[in-house]
Amino acid sequence: MPEREDDRLSGRVRRYARVGTSVGGIAARMAGQRYLGLPADRERNAEELRRALGGLKGPLMKVAQLLATVPGGLPDEYAEALGALQSRAPAMGWGFVKRRMAAELGPDWRQAFAEFETEAAAAASLGQVHRAAGHDGAALACKLQYPDMASAVAADIRQLKLIFAVYARYDRAIDTAEIHAEIAARLREELDYEREARHMALYGAMLEDEPGVHVPVVEPGLSTKRLLTMSWLGGAPLLEFTDAPAKRRNAIALHMFNAWYVPFYRYGVLHGDPHLGNYTVRPDGAVNLLDYGCIRVFGGPFVQGVIDLYHAVRDDDRELAVHAYETWGFSDLSNEMVDALNIWANYIYGPLVDDRTRLIDESGSGRFGGAVAAKVHREIRRLGGVTPPREFVLMDRSAIGLGSVFLHLKAELNWHRLVEALIEEFDAVRLARRQGAALERCGVPEAA
Repeated sequence: MPEREDDRLSGRVRRYARVGTSVGGIAARMAGQRYLGLPADRERNAEELRRALGGLKGPLMKVAQLLATVPGGLPDEYAEALGALQSRAPAMGWGFVKRRMAAELGPDWRQAFAEFETEAAAAASLGQVHRAAGHDGAALACKLQYPDMASAVAADIRQLKLIFAVYARYDRAIDTAEIHAEIAARLREELDYEREARHMALYGAMLEDEPGVHVPVVEPGLSTKRLLTMSWLGGAPLLEFTDAPAKRRNAIALHMFNAWYVPFYRYGVLHGDPHLGNYTVRPDGAVNLLDYGCIRVFGGPFVQGVIDLYHAVRDDDRELAVHAYETWGFSDLSNEMVDALNIWANYIYGPLVDDRTRLIDESGSGRFGGAVAAKVHREIRRLGGVTPPREFVLMDRSAIGLGSVFLHLKAELNWHRLVEALIEEFDAVRLARRQGAALERCGVPEAA
């Protein structure tokens, strides 16, 4: 029987001690600066926050990646400092690996594999991956969750609320309550590798007709809630292809587009974490999609709202844009607030309504959405603030994350025709049937 490693008070207390002291100290200094009328040294505060959190494994790195894409979610200094946290954390040693594998598969776990490499092939925020081989010769990847991650998630979710509260003292443009709720829900789900295995099967089914996208196959007999064993998919990091010939770069971009948006527009399923570590590129330019911890299922009406906003931008239809925002979950929007949100919508959807082959961003800024996000944030702040709905977080994360991928690749595609081909026959009822069948087949819960 696997040992219990639930959210434990002792684990949370240790985490609070390591994180809370630094975050609390920064908060106290910021409060003092405000009380005394002194200018806040946000760059210093942000750098101290980065140093305080940089040595920790766990969910705060995931949080940083999400927050960096929400316009005004945190000030630029904070977002950049948190974004600098290493997503490739140092791997834990062989002692941990043996304990984890024995706890999940039993004391004779080595007999389940023909080979098992003692050194981790990759290490990230919540776990590390080891290469192995089955007795049939199949190459395998074993993802092991770090110890006490449930306690770390519980502690870090609470500390994130403190970070948001500190920021809110100075800037109330973005009400972060729903952002916090969404991040908390997704982080808790990422701890459940059985859930991730079902998501992996779901993506295998949804993308089975996309030859340019490869999904690992789970080994259920060698997987548990904290151990995920799957087929090993070989490939190279995307950044190794940024200077490849244009044809190769454009093909990779097309496969990435399909990996994210075929599931969304046909099944209402979104991969919310297009982080560079979550996919690799095969020698033929096809893409391996590796991580399925951050997946969200949306109902047909929400997907229709996303399409409505696209049509609103394409046709300059203000009334339809307002309807789309309300479908997303925005409420009590003034005319000026709609104008502010439309700045962001026009930026995100602009390349998609432009019927020509082009870069995803022709501004030459080098940072997808940075300047526009700052402008939108200033307007929202002037207007008294807004509460982004939970659904906005991962939609925005995917759009900005993929935009950054396309910028890295300097990809030139006709984005308009790609989108139009996916949505031209969209029907929410048909999506619901298709989604329901796929979710039932793979044992995935319905829309959150």
